Amino acid sequence: MTKDSIVNKYFDWLCSLVYDRSKSRKLAHRKLLMYLHNTEFRYSIPNDGNRAADGIGLRSRFADECEIPEAESYLDGPCSVLEMMIALAVRCEVHIMNDPDIGDRTGQWFWDMISNLGLGFVTDVRFDKEFVSDKVTRFLDREYERNGEGGLFKLEHCQHDLRDVEIWYQMCWYLDSIL
Repeated sequence: MTKDSIVNKYFDWLCSLVYDRSKSRKLAHRKLLMYLHNTEFRYSIPNDGNRAADGIGLRSRFADECEIPEAESYLDGPCSVLEMMIALAVRCEVHIMNDPDIGDRTGQWFWDMISNLGLGFVTDVRFDKEFVSDKVTRFLDREYERNGEGGLFKLEHCQHDLRDVEIWYQMCWYLDSIL
């Protein structure tokens, strides 16, 4: 396989983790997801490095599941925003919210984050690169609201400024608030 074919297959595989193809014949958010995939996840709170490591860890999972041992050598570079968000949604489902009676909700957690970023309505037809860039940059620079609005997780009546809290705790507090 060529590097380009592996990179494309990896992107499709990532999308399959959070996109229910049974609801639509075509991925209607491909441009948004590609933008997130082409944007480096950068962080200022040290423990958010764990989120980047989880995102990069998806590359090994892809190589194993798709039986492409050379994939990891082609999938290099820093963690993307898409990888981090998908890895976080996977951790949320597998390690915290797993409920066999309900089924896999990895996609739900991912799309909840997309919605809170203010990008839920951004389909390929409505894709505006400047708008998306602004929203993603505000998230990465932690310029969202104190309660997390505009970030990955919004919490009503939060006693902490979420701009100063690592993403893992934001997610855990969010999950506590919806239970």
